[in-house]
Amino acid sequence: MVKKFNFTKAEIDALPLPQKGKRDTYHDTKVSGLHLRISSTGIKTFSVFKRIKGGNPERITLGRHPDMTIDQARRKTMEINLIIAEGKNPAEAKRKLKSEFLFCDLFTEYIERHSKPKKKTWADDLDNYKKHVEKQLSKKKLSEINRATVSLLHSNITTKSGPIAANRILALISSVFGWAISAGLWENNPAIGIRRNKEKSRDRFIQSDELPRFFQALSEEPNGTVRDYILISLLTGARRSNVCSMKWQDINFERAEWRIEATKNDTPQTVTLSPEAVEVLQNRKSDDSEFVFPGTGKSGHLQEPRKGWERILNRAGIKDLRLHDLRRTLGSWQAKTGASLAIIGKSLNHKNQNTTAIYARLDLDPVRDSVNTATSAMLAAGGLSNPSEIVQFKKKK
Repeated sequence: MVKKFNFTKAEIDALPLPQKGKRDTYHDTKVSGLHLRISSTGIKTFSVFKRIKGGNPERITLGRHPDMTIDQARRKTMEINLIIAEGKNPAEAKRKLKSEFLFCDLFTEYIERHSKPKKKTWADDLDNYKKHVEKQLSKKKLSEINRATVSLLHSNITTKSGPIAANRILALISSVFGWAISAGLWENNPAIGIRRNKEKSRDRFIQSDELPRFFQALSEEPNGTVRDYILISLLTGARRSNVCSMKWQDINFERAEWRIEATKNDTPQTVTLSPEAVEVLQNRKSDDSEFVFPGTGKSGHLQEPRKGWERILNRAGIKDLRLHDLRRTLGSWQAKTGASLAIIGKSLNHKNQNTTAIYARLDLDPVRDSVNTATSAMLAAGGLSNPSEIVQFKKKK
């Protein structure tokens, strides 16, 4: 039995699943030839089913719902119907339509339908695209972008911006095409098979002799929001995106804690706030915005304050220091004052403890003091006021 109805998102989402191994087909009453097929596993796919003059019916897959919207499916169907009406093969029509698709169009679809809804770092995708990809690929048809094109771009970025930046762009391009394949917008991924650069772990952090200049330059920063943002980034070691989107409702001044519900690792994190960090935040306390660091953009909060960061570094006379190095600075100084790798990993919310191994190279002498400090803390947490309550210890003078 042919099932026909005017496709709407609500009705499509409510459609029942067919029996195991079966597939149900629905026809759109608004645009001729547009079908929706549902598998027993719940996959819903738009397609065009039309007969060519003098030939058999042809089915052209368009994309999956909800990655492809109903309006997009209808638009594609009407384009294909027009070409079929001219007596052309629908498979060739599909290839022609796709070959006319520009990379900038595909990237826009990727950002709006995949990156923004599913990635906390979508702003990084957009920033990397504008910095490294837009001029080179945006106006190219997808059919013009092959492995050689992407490999050359990767090589040029390696020369200009370094191996790590080049690898990030290669990963972004691969992600865009990979998503396009799953959405039925393209058939191959030209980034697959390109060898990535070897990466060396970055170990830059603010050194002892740089701290006086850094704090002096920071105190002279005219933009109070930028100044406080950098201070909180340094004092908490939290990731840039989390600090930028910090909300007042997530801060508990009584417990001196900041609760991050969703981090890069997809796990919640409770960040302990030092007295200095609490003071910075209390001085900023305001009811004018839900965000600690409000911004003028669509998000409502501060994005990456690159220009302010550059001003501070120029005043301080410090080179080769990035905003992310503030996070590493806290971890490095924790190591220098004796914190264990486990403590550092916990405070920075590292998933893999091996990530914190870089800090262990910096200074081993404070480790002994750290153990002594941790022992005293454990005794205090256990309700003991003096170690002698367990066993006699003789303190060295």
